[in-house]
Amino acid sequence: MSNVRQLPPRSAVRVSDTWDLSRLYASDDAWERDFNRWEKRVAGYARFQGGLAAGAEALAACLKFDRDFDRLGERLGTYAFLKTAEDATRDEYQRMYGRYLNAASRAAQASSYIRPEILAIRAARLNELAGDRRLAPFRLWLERLVRYKPHTLSKKEERLLAMQTEMAQTAGQVFRKLNDADLKFGTVKNEQGQSIELTHASFTALLHSPKRSVRRTAFEQLYRQYDAHRHALAAALEGSIQRDVYYARARNFPSALEAALFPDRVPPAVYDNLVASVHKRLPALYRYYDVRRRKMRLKQLHHYDTYVPILSELRQRHTWNEAVSTVLAALEPLGSEYCGTLQRGLRGRWCDRYENRGKQSGAFSCGCYDGEPYILMNYQEDVLDHVFTLAHEAGHSMHSHYAARSQPYQYYNYAIFVAEVASTFNEELLSRHLLAQAGDDQRRAYLVNRRIDAMRATIFRQTMFAEFEKQAHASAESGEPLTVDRFRSLYRELLERYFGPDFAIDDALSLECFRIPHFYRAFYVYKYATGMSAAIALAQRVAGGGKRQLDDYLGFLKAGCSQDPLDLLRDAGVDMLKPDAIDAALEEFEQLVDELDRLV
Repeated sequence: MSNVRQLPPRSAVRVSDTWDLSRLYASDDAWERDFNRWEKRVAGYARFQGGLAAGAEALAACLKFDRDFDRLGERLGTYAFLKTAEDATRDEYQRMYGRYLNAASRAAQASSYIRPEILAIRAARLNELAGDRRLAPFRLWLERLVRYKPHTLSKKEERLLAMQTEMAQTAGQVFRKLNDADLKFGTVKNEQGQSIELTHASFTALLHSPKRSVRRTAFEQLYRQYDAHRHALAAALEGSIQRDVYYARARNFPSALEAALFPDRVPPAVYDNLVASVHKRLPALYRYYDVRRRKMRLKQLHHYDTYVPILSELRQRHTWNEAVSTVLAALEPLGSEYCGTLQRGLRGRWCDRYENRGKQSGAFSCGCYDGEPYILMNYQEDVLDHVFTLAHEAGHSMHSHYAARSQPYQYYNYAIFVAEVASTFNEELLSRHLLAQAGDDQRRAYLVNRRIDAMRATIFRQTMFAEFEKQAHASAESGEPLTVDRFRSLYRELLERYFGPDFAIDDALSLECFRIPHFYRAFYVYKYATGMSAAIALAQRVAGGGKRQLDDYLGFLKAGCSQDPLDLLRDAGVDMLKPDAIDAALEEFEQLVDELDRLV
């Protein structure tokens, strides 16, 4: 096995390729000191209980205490989480994060009286208090809190719910341990005959292989492991769904979906309109699969044939520095301040760049008010998608950067609904930049193919995921047991709908529902689809506009959560209550399919 390329241990990774967490804590000892101080503060919540209606001074003191406690907790939790993400095999960091979660759970219990006690104040009295200057920093927070009155329980009931915080994360933690630490997929020989350790990141690279036998072997080998653990994974997924249903019912929401949409003030119609618009355009997706099949000279198209570029000979390698340079060039319409900040971060140590043993799979942006907007990558030089992933996560990080520097702590943390707009906006500019640089029809076809696949993955695929989440939760809400077979049946029906009658759907593909991390934080994925649709519209507006359009967009990034998500987007230039942005994106998809058919 000496010729097998294996992942390095964390200790062997160059420091320059890792994130620098010293902005959070210079050492684990420094974290311990702050943690001990923070943990002792939990008892401080008791002194405010029962006195919130006494006057503006008492209420303001409690809210300030809670804000400051939360701010320090965010810093502590971010550091501990990032340490577990970089290497899941380090037990000391698993314990660190576990201690944080335990203390956070106790704090949630200790503070659980705040919302019900405030909401118990008579409306006229609460309005009077909210108008006091001492409560000015929390006025918007109080206004939003009032919305939750029908969904806020008694003090005792809120305390009981708060006591469940740690337990409620079990399903997601079980999945993560299985997926990132315990599942071993063996090795696969690539097109050069080199044995590659099969991991989540290398799986993506292998699906881009021009050699079909490599793609098929990687697909079958990966899913054999999911099949072998299907019962445990199904139990974890069911546990996550039942948790969502439980909390929705406990808080008097009609459904788990409506509970998830409520914080963003997003009506269910936005969710349903997305699904309906995509359903109307599925024939365009079927046509694309047929174009791909014909151009690849295949009798049947399988899922493992859908990621490799049709023009495989045009695959390119991008070193990390080359990827950064490409992303920065694409983002020039966002101005020198934006690009300068991002360059310092990416060429510095915002990002943990490459795979190592035990590192969390995939990619994410994660920071806090008092730290850098860190990025986790598992970057592979031969996967163009990873350049786009870098642009995507950079969008999140710059959103966090601007919001943290423009808003007070309580209003900086933007809603997930708008988070995917900033990230996908960057992908859109990158795609436009690369297409503009294409020197011939072959290169353009390659990039058009990639853009189609990006829209397919972000709009069509995420909408399919959104349908699965809605149907699975509806099944649980109706009392139907969520067994392995039920999950696979639901997912199979959606695969058949979204891939069409001429697509060869492997039986193993129905196991995919067990390996999607976002399913353990339900009703998130639809935001990728709405986000891309909004991003396409906004990118067109900024790239084709002037200073006012740029200022509108940067204002959107700086606003954090100081307005509701739909209002933020409307001020930036797109109205998501209407299907126009989604329909325009899907119309562009059809046009790109036509162009690809002509070019190749």
